[in-house]
Amino acid sequence: MENLSRRRVLTLGAALGLTSVALEAPSVWSWSSAGSIAHADTVTDPFQVWDPAAEQVAAQLLADGSIPAVNAAWNSWRLNRDPLPAGMPAYLTSYLQQVNKLPTWADPAKLAKAQALYKRLSGYLFISESLGSGFLSTVIPREARSVYWSAGGANMQDRAAKTFTFGYDLHNEKAFDPTGSFITTANKTRLVHAMVRKLLPLSPHFQATADQPLPISNGDILVTFHSVATVAYNNLEKWGVRTTASEEVADLHAWQVALSLLGVQDQFIPQTWADAKAQAQQMLWPRVAPTAEGNDLAQKLLDAVKGLGTDLSTGFVSEMVRYLIGDTYWSWLGLPTDLISRALIKVNWPIYVAFREGSTLIVPSSFNLFDGFVRGISMMYLNNGASATQTPITLPSANRPGA
Repeated sequence: MENLSRRRVLTLGAALGLTSVALEAPSVWSWSSAGSIAHADTVTDPFQVWDPAAEQVAAQLLADGSIPAVNAAWNSWRLNRDPLPAGMPAYLTSYLQQVNKLPTWADPAKLAKAQALYKRLSGYLFISESLGSGFLSTVIPREARSVYWSAGGANMQDRAAKTFTFGYDLHNEKAFDPTGSFITTANKTRLVHAMVRKLLPLSPHFQATADQPLPISNGDILVTFHSVATVAYNNLEKWGVRTTASEEVADLHAWQVALSLLGVQDQFIPQTWADAKAQAQQMLWPRVAPTAEGNDLAQKLLDAVKGLGTDLSTGFVSEMVRYLIGDTYWSWLGLPTDLISRALIKVNWPIYVAFREGSTLIVPSSFNLFDGFVRGISMMYLNNGASATQTPITLPSANRPGA
C-alpha cells in the first residue's frame, strides 16, 4: 500500500465531492456528565482519557516477553465462571482479580431482560452490526487507521471473526451468567486495546496520520459503541421492530456494563438512549471521513463477510451495506454496485421486517431470500461463537508487518 498523507486524503475527498464533509472538524467537547450514569455535572473530554491500569499491565507484558505464555493460558479461560488460568504473571492475575467482575451498579434483572431481548432480535442485530456497523467503522478515520496498522489489519477474516466473538458473547442469552462468556471476553478485549496503545505509537506509518497521543481513548471506544449500539437502536426503530420501554432500558444497560468492562469511565457512559443520541451527534457523525486505510479494510471486510458463511452474491451484500450505512458513506468505500439488488432491498426489506413483526399480512416476494440471508448472517455469528477456540481473542505482540 502506498504511503498515506493528508494531501492524499484531501484529494480523495475532493474527487468524491465530499471535501466539506470529510474536513469538518469536531467541535470542542461540550457533552456534560449530567447525561451519564455518574450523575455528575462536569465536562471532561473523553478523547483525552485512556486506561492507565490496563496500559501498565500491557507495558509489563511487552517488557518481560510474557505474551505467548498468556495467550496459551487464555485457551482455558473462556466462561465467566472459569477460574483465572495458571501460567500468567502474578501482576496480570492481580489486575484481572480486580476487574474481571460486573460493576457494582449492574442490575441483574435488567441484564436478564436484555439477554431475552437479544435472543428475540438476534437476526436484526447481527445484520445491523456485522454489515452496517462493520462497514461504518471503515469510515471512522481513527478506528480505520488503528485497525489497519495494528496486527489485526493484516488478516481481516480473523479480525472479523474475533469481533464477531465479542458481539456473539454480548448478545448471547447467557452473556452475563456464570455459564456465559461476555465478562471474560470484555476483559480480554480491554487488554488487547491496551496492547495496541503501546504498540501503534511505534509504527511510523500510523504516526504519520495520528492526531492524538495514544489510540483507543475512552472517546474512541464510545464512538465505536455509537456506531454499533446507537445505530442498531436507530435501525430497529426505523424498521418498525417492536420493543417495550423496559426492553430498551435493558438493552442500554447491557451496553453500559459492556462499556464499563472495557475501561470507559462512568462519567462518559450515557444514562438514557436520548443521552446516547445526543452524545453520538457530537462524537460520531462529525468524525466520519474517507481514508485510504478504511477503503482497503472495507474491500477486505467484504471478502471476509463472504468467507464467513453467506452464499449470496457480492453485489447483494454490497447493496445491503449501502442500505444500512447510506449512499454517501457507501460511495466513499468504492464497493460494487448491483442495481437489481439495490431495488429489491429498498422495496422488500421493510416489508420483510414488517411481516416478521406481524404488522402486515403482505408476504414479500423475496421472503425466502431475506430469510436465508438473515439465517446466514446469524449462523456466521453462531458458528463462530460455537467454535470460539478457533478464533480466540489473543494479545498482539507487534503491529501489522511493515507498519
